[in-house]
Formats: sequence, structure tokens, C-alpha cells
Amino acid sequence: MDLLVAEPLEPEVLRWLEQRHEVFHAPRLAQDARVLADLLPQARAAMLPASVAIDRRLLGRLPRLLAIGRVVGGPERIDFHACERARVEVVRCADAAAPAEAEFLLGALMSLLRPDPREPAPAGGRELGHSTVGLVGMGATARRLAQLLQVLGTRVLGYDPALHAGSAHWARWGVQPVGLQELFARSDAVSVQLDFFPRYAGLLGERVLAGCRPGLVLASVSPLDLFEPRALATVLRSGRLTAAWMDQAGPETRSEGHPLHGVRGLVLTPRLAAYTREARLRSAWGVARRLDEILRMKPAGDRVVTMPAELGELVLPPMGGALSPGAAAATAASPASR
Repeated sequence: MDLLVAEPLEPEVLRWLEQRHEVFHAPRLAQDARVLADLLPQARAAMLPASVAIDRRLLGRLPRLLAIGRVVGGPERIDFHACERARVEVVRCADAAAPAEAEFLLGALMSLLRPDPREPAPAGGRELGHSTVGLVGMGATARRLAQLLQVLGTRVLGYDPALHAGSAHWARWGVQPVGLQELFARSDAVSVQLDFFPRYAGLLGERVLAGCRPGLVLASVSPLDLFEPRALATVLRSGRLTAAWMDQAGPETRSEGHPLHGVRGLVLTPRLAAYTREARLRSAWGVARRLDEILRMKPAGDRVVTMPAELGELVLPPMGGALSPGAAAATAASPASR
């Protein structure tokens, strides 16, 4: 087969792909690792959900694979070095969620700067137009957010470990580059949208958080691994950090015994920022078009697909539509050859 799609996909994107390639669509396939392992070696490309780890062990079993697409989710659980060694391209539309995340962060900062009505004598809130906001990570989300903030009259500081302070990009974005500790010490509010890589684990720990400006508020769409949870809990309990909104909090943060469990002033949400219809559609089209290019660059070989017997219960109708062309309605979908 040309393309294995193991996650829900927008009907119009799926139809477009099926008109160009042999596509097998099984939205729930990733729920059964054994069946997925049987089908993946037969695919020249695959769309896999973020729940599937892409590592050396997986890639070693996929000699035909040219590319892996990821519609939703960040670079977590992707071993890029292993993909490079295996000559497998990782296809992500990294900028697709930028407008959605920027809107979310703007709203979160506005909310956090307002007084808490539960306080017995709530203090007056603050306006973004009269505040200094620090941006940690200067990807597409941060640049979009900087534009929104500047319209309000906000002074914007920025830090990115991958971007030199002398780069001409800073002036073009209207953002003042500063060191990480200085950013936390000078900002009234901080927005964190830095892509996570293992080398950044614990980057925002006690050394940075303890020196933050008193009364600081913080909103983040980055994975919680970027923070030291105990240091974050300590600075929140001290009142130096007034409030924080973490949008990539897993269920473990709500368990007793976790450092962030029950901390006052902390809002935890399970990655809501990027989940809009518009962001998902932009990402789906971006990934689909690039996979189409890759598949067209190399001719298809053997197109025989062996279907595991267990597949029937894992194949459901695609999002908002009927089964893929060639599907057996009661059991499993056949690949739609075009």
C-alpha cells in the first residue's frame, strides 16, 4: 500500500489522498499495537497519532517506509536522529496550530491578570497594554502572539535557546532579546511556547522561577517536562508567582502526591490550545500534501496488502463520512486503489 492512515482524518483530505494513492484508513488502528505492527511494514508512508512512539526499534522493522506524518501533536515521542539514520522523513505542519495557540495564550494571560473573585478582598487587575510580557520560545506561535500583544501596546521581551541575541530576526519581530533569568525578573507576564526536546528538560526550574518578578503570571502551551514541578509549586505557594496556566498537563498532575496537585493559583488543562477545527484542518492538508509529494517522487512497488484477522473491529467510518471506498461495512475496509 502507499499510505496507512491510523488516525481520524477529515473526509475532504482523505478523499483527496485516495484519488492519488492507494490508501488504507483505519482510525483506531493505533489502539492495537500488534495489528499496527503487522500493517506498518507494508506501507510506504504512514499517518500516525501522537500516541505512537517513533523510535529506532519501530523504524528498524519498516524498510519500505519513506515518511511518517503527524497531524496533531508536537515533536515529543519522535526520535529525529533515528528517523534521519533510517532516511524516513517526519512530516509535521508545525505552524498549523500557531493562530489557535496564540489566541489561547492571549486569552489566558488576560484572564490571569484579572483578580480572583474568590479572594476575600481581590486586588485590582492589570491590563496587557500597560504590561511587559516575556516570550519563551520564538516559534510561529510566539511571533503571532507578539503581533497581537503589540497591537495592545504591550512591551515584549523574548528568549529562545536556539536563536542568538544578535540575530536580525528580533528587530523584525519587534521583540527585545534578553536572557532567561532577566526575562522572568522583568516581565509582568510570561508566555511559554518552546518546543520540547530532552535537552530542555527542567529548563524552567528553581534558578529561573525563584527570581521571577513578584506578582508574575505565567501561561504555557509547552510540555510540563520543560518545568521542574516542585519548583513551580513552591513559587506559586510563596505568592511570588501569582497564577499559572499549564495547557499540557497530563492526568498524573491531578493525583495526590504529585507536586502540583491542589496548588492554589494553578490552572491545568489537557492541551486545549491547539484543538480547533481550523488548526486541525490546516495541519491535515499540510501533512497530506507533503506525503503526496514524497510518494510521487518514488514509484510504488508491490501493492499487495495482507489484512490481519483482528482488523475488523478497529476500522470505523472516517470522520463525518462513510467507510473508505472498497470497505466492507460490517467488517474491515479494503485499501482504496486509485
